Amino acid sequence: MRRLLLLLLALLGAPAFAAPPLVLAAASLQESLNAAADAWAARHHARPVLSFASSSVLAKQIDAGAPADIFISADEPWMDDVARHGLVKAGTRISFLANSLVLVAPAASAKPVVIKPDFPLARLLGDGKLAMGEVSSVPAGKYGKEALTNLGVWDAVASHVAGADNVRSALALVERGEVPFGIVYATDAYASKGVKIVGVFPASSHAPITYPIALLTASTSPDAEGFRRFLISGAGKAIFKRYGFQPK
Repeated sequence: MRRLLLLLLALLGAPAFAAPPLVLAAASLQESLNAAADAWAARHHARPVLSFASSSVLAKQIDAGAPADIFISADEPWMDDVARHGLVKAGTRISFLANSLVLVAPAASAKPVVIKPDFPLARLLGDGKLAMGEVSSVPAGKYGKEALTNLGVWDAVASHVAGADNVRSALALVERGEVPFGIVYATDAYASKGVKIVGVFPASSHAPITYPIALLTASTSPDAEGFRRFLISGAGKAIFKRYGFQPK
C-alpha cells in the first residue's frame, strides 16, 4: 500500500516525503478514527490513510513486515505481540481509550436482559446463535468469552457461538437478523441503527477494555508522530468521546 501511495504522489508531482501516515486500526474505531482523520486534515495536513480489521489480523500483518506508521489495537496483548517483535518505537505506546462490552439484539426484537451470574442466555438463544468475535484471537471475542466464563454461562452457550473475524462482522450478523444476540463493544452498538443494547456486562466480569496506540519502527511518514500526538491530545480524545469511547 505504501509503494502505491508513493507512486501516486510521484505521478502527481508531489515529493515522497508528503506521503500521509498509514494507520492500522481496530475495526471498532471506524467512525471515530475517520472523524479524527478529517479533523487532522482540516488543520492543513494530508489526511491519514486508514485500514481497519481485527487487531489480531493487523498485528500479524505488522509482524510479517507490512509497511505502516501507526497501530491502534483494541487490546493490550496484540500490541504486546508487536512490541515483542521490536516493531514499536520506544516511548510512543500509550493506552488512551476505554470501552464497554454489551449484549445486543436486532432493534425490532430487542428486550432487556439482566446480565448477572448464571443468567439464562442459553435459554434466550434457543436454537439461535450468539454472534461474537472469534474467541481465540479477536479482542471482543476474548473479552466476551472471559465475561461469560466468569458469569458461569460459557459452557452452556459455547456450542451456539457464531465466531466472526472482527467485531463489526459480529455486529452485522445481528443487524441482518441472522442471530438473536451478539456481544460487541458499546461503541459498535451506538454506531448501528439496526441493533439495540439489551444488557451491559459488568466491568468486573472481564479485563479492562483499553486501546493502546503506538508509532511503528517502520514508520516513514513525517506526519505520523504529529497525528499520533493529536489523537491522544484533549482535542483528539474529545472526538472519540463523541462516539462513545471513554478517554483515559
